[in-house]
Amino acid sequence: MKAEQAKKLANAALEELESALKEGKSERLAGYLAMMGRFHSYSFGNILLIMSQFPGATRVAGYRAWQKLGRFVKKGQKGIVIIAPMKIKVEDEPGANENNTLLRFRAAYVFDVSQTEGDSLPELGTVLGDPGRFTDRLTEFVASMEIKLDYAADLGGPDGVSRGGSISVLETLAPAEKFSVITHELAHEMLHKGGDPRPSKTIRETEAEAVAFVVCQAIGLEGNGAAVDYIQLYNGDAETLSASLDRIQKTASEIIEAIAVE
Repeated sequence: MKAEQAKKLANAALEELESALKEGKSERLAGYLAMMGRFHSYSFGNILLIMSQFPGATRVAGYRAWQKLGRFVKKGQKGIVIIAPMKIKVEDEPGANENNTLLRFRAAYVFDVSQTEGDSLPELGTVLGDPGRFTDRLTEFVASMEIKLDYAADLGGPDGVSRGGSISVLETLAPAEKFSVITHELAHEMLHKGGDPRPSKTIRETEAEAVAFVVCQAIGLEGNGAAVDYIQLYNGDAETLSASLDRIQKTASEIIEAIAVE
């Protein structure tokens, strides 16, 4: 595709994305954020405990926390033991703080989502469609930039990771999601590896996801609100996007020009 055509496609997609961001958070994102607020951040020690007892754990919470999310622990499921802090009220006890409390620890039990049943958990939007031959063209473009691309069974949470010269993508992703994630990580490689000062996390994720949105639009994939949800999840908004429009447009246009061969 010619550079001018790629630029026009990028500009049209970015105008659409900016308009959507101005509308604010979607109900889907609001529900997702509310759900995430019910999950605790576990200490490194507790993470090791969880993984040693339930290696396939993905999302864990206590019995009552699952109930509040409309899910219930299945009959016969064994809890995962963690160590939980507790404060004990005491009088004139050595080691007590100014509020006359001591910190002690007790065993508590959590359960993985796979051990529960009930209401579906809120999820962010995902890219839909069939990228077809464009995935091969994209991977060829990645290779032409001397960036190594591989697929992994588990990345510890993210769908993709860029490390400066290499990209890893979750192998279980659907074709459209895989294309989008590769493009997102490629944008990180092109925009955020090297250079000083490094942009904030909000700017980096806004730029990378906007590039992925533009490229996906250019090959006919359906965004399904995924880019808007993702950008806002990292506190990005229309102003963040606007400040980076030139960088996003140039990067997206370069990718489109390379893969959308006529």
